[in-house]
Amino acid sequence: MTKSDNLTHFDLFSPTDFRYSVRDLLPYLSEEGYVKYKSRVEAALAMQLSRAGICDKSVAKEISRACQQISAKEVYAEELRIKHDIRALANVIRRRVSDKAKPYVHLTATSYDIVDTANAMRFKDAMKSVVLPDLIRLERALIRISRLHTKTVQVGRTHGQHAEPVTFGFFLSYYVSRLGKRILKINDAVNGLAGKFAGAVGVYGPLSLVVSDPQRFESELLGTLGLGACEVSTQIVQPEAVTDLMHSIVSAFGVLANLSRDLRHLQRTEIDEVSEEFTLKQVGSSTMPQKRNPISFENLESLWKKFMPQMVTIYMDQISEHQRDLTNSSSQRYLPELIVAFDYCVRRLSKTIWDEDRRRPRLVVNSVQMKRNLESSMDQMAAEPLYVLLAFAGHPDAHEYVRQVVQRSIKSGSSFRKIVASDPQLKKYYDKIGNELRFVENPVLYVGIASKKTETVAKNWERILSNLR
Repeated sequence: MTKSDNLTHFDLFSPTDFRYSVRDLLPYLSEEGYVKYKSRVEAALAMQLSRAGICDKSVAKEISRACQQISAKEVYAEELRIKHDIRALANVIRRRVSDKAKPYVHLTATSYDIVDTANAMRFKDAMKSVVLPDLIRLERALIRISRLHTKTVQVGRTHGQHAEPVTFGFFLSYYVSRLGKRILKINDAVNGLAGKFAGAVGVYGPLSLVVSDPQRFESELLGTLGLGACEVSTQIVQPEAVTDLMHSIVSAFGVLANLSRDLRHLQRTEIDEVSEEFTLKQVGSSTMPQKRNPISFENLESLWKKFMPQMVTIYMDQISEHQRDLTNSSSQRYLPELIVAFDYCVRRLSKTIWDEDRRRPRLVVNSVQMKRNLESSMDQMAAEPLYVLLAFAGHPDAHEYVRQVVQRSIKSGSSFRKIVASDPQLKKYYDKIGNELRFVENPVLYVGIASKKTETVAKNWERILSNLR
């Protein structure tokens, strides 16, 4: 037993392992899972050799059974001895089979036939089985809350300033649409992942020695693993498929971070429009017992800051000299960590805003405070609808007129709406404006088609999600 055998998860270096892990991703993205996927590729190779008449079916089955018994621990022990990870895997498999089967273990394969194919398989399975379903749950939670607040009026903000009224449902529908589009991009990127079985420089040299149609051999082998073949490879698959997947993940991560920042700012004491659910035993500060911090939204944006820059390294990993170099061999080992951290954030955000068990929101929406904040600026919010209505009614310089009145209102402390209501020069325009003047008199009504748009977006993404496979 080595010293490392006694380690607990608190002895590990990465907080992704002991703080931000997602247990459901272990079969795909852990090192044990990775070895299992590489073993599956080796088993599929043996079975394809059998189908091509290169070895007996009994030999292929023997190798396949051996591949199912492989552990990361023994492969790493062998790698420590010979200093090569895939040859170590082949050696461990060979130890478990008869002399008759040994020649066919890893026959015609190069390391990255195994590595790149295994990565494509496990990334695809992880995304399809865990991450995409988690994203869809989050998207549906946002849809539900947006619908609950279709008509909850809120002040819209631009540049950190009060602007014009919106509804909270409309605010959320913006993120429903953004996240929904990222889900589709991720799904497309997952479907674009491909494997390879083209040998050390991609020209099918080894396979050409033993089969008449190497590309058909590759296609059939990869088909059994649920993958297509890369159109042309070197020693490695074209890196853009994995780059596209990671970019789609980082892009979606940015949407989550943006939503978290908005919701965090809406929890500021002076705004107080939403809040995270706070449990009875939860502590907000080690010294201030009264504190209730937006910790989930803060943590999510913090994790985005940590993993977003990894995209730069992923872009750099597109570069490989000639048929292959090893400059991405270490950096690509961190790709699973990005996926894990992202999915952790997806799950945490889902739990923060929606209680799946009780089918109700966890995000606390203070509609009374939303109305109060809106009313604090409501007088001057009448400026935009007044300007547009005056211009439509024929006023020759409506914007400048309204701008000057606003400035006078601010300087004198007088009501903007009272000033314009008492201006006799506007009467001839008011007669043309008619009933639309209500948006000036009561800007709370000035929400356009916010409610309709919220419902349209909700229905659209419910339809898309129901058709997503």
